[in-house]
Amino acid sequence: MGDFNLALVIVAIVVCVLVFLFNVYLLVNYQHPDDANQAYFPKFVVVFGLSIAAISILMLPADVANRQACRHAIYNGACNLTLPMKELWLAVYIIDAVLVFFVIPFAMFYYEGDQDKSVGKRIKSALLWVVTTAIVCALLLGILYGLAGKVDFTVRHLSSVTTNFPSNWDFSSGQPCIGGSGAHACSAYTASASSEKTWTMRTTFPEYVVALATIVGSVLFSIFGGVGIACLPLGLIASFIRRPKAVITRSQYIKEATELGKRAKEVKKAADALHQEERSGSKGRKWRKNVKAVEKELLQLEEDVKLLEEMYPQGEKVSEITWNFV
Repeated sequence: MGDFNLALVIVAIVVCVLVFLFNVYLLVNYQHPDDANQAYFPKFVVVFGLSIAAISILMLPADVANRQACRHAIYNGACNLTLPMKELWLAVYIIDAVLVFFVIPFAMFYYEGDQDKSVGKRIKSALLWVVTTAIVCALLLGILYGLAGKVDFTVRHLSSVTTNFPSNWDFSSGQPCIGGSGAHACSAYTASASSEKTWTMRTTFPEYVVALATIVGSVLFSIFGGVGIACLPLGLIASFIRRPKAVITRSQYIKEATELGKRAKEVKKAADALHQEERSGSKGRKWRKNVKAVEKELLQLEEDVKLLEEMYPQGEKVSEITWNFV
């Protein structure tokens, strides 16, 4: 039995390493070429977050196998090498919560900040946002834990008298207890409905955090997962309907590419103007509205470029037109 437990520990370690390496491969394979050899911290956050997400799913079969390891144990020492699943469950979900509410927001605030600022100012700005988020989360968790951090159990209150050790064990529906039936309730089957009571106990704070994170994650997954599954076929159908019906000629391609190049220069000019406004500190409601408009125009421009390349597949070989705007 001890050998089986040791094998389970080894398998768990190997699986964790393989999950981490697989996520590293995903990152390297699907990252943008311009992001190579830079921004190592957000890359580590991505790999670590994906690994924790995968491990949280693999914890269930590990828990089942861990329970089976001690099923035929004769003495307690046979289970010394089993995995501490309770501590592992708490660790995985608490790390998940820390990533979602602190580490990932810090990485987003840091790398989406003004690139003209120094590293120290960007870290300070990101920390201010994260500290604000931490204070809000701490207040919410503390208030909710104080008000609703309890668990109610429905139990039946049973009682019986003490008596001498009997010489025979005669029980029946009329005598369910030792020492005579009397007025004592010692059988849950014969107890009245009024014997039900509520037993309330306070959970530990880590278990409360895990339960809350699980509930919030399940609700969000149900909403966004359901919307995504419903929208996926609609998006594929729309892409099929809007697909190019025929290819275009070289002259038409050059004409359309020239127009897209002009639009790209206009988008770049608008982005530069917004960047100057950001550095001057005038980031009001109008500025945010203009940023969203530029982002929308940029996405539309990328879609138009993709459609044009589909309508003229050999367009990459045309040297008269350049797409880059510097």
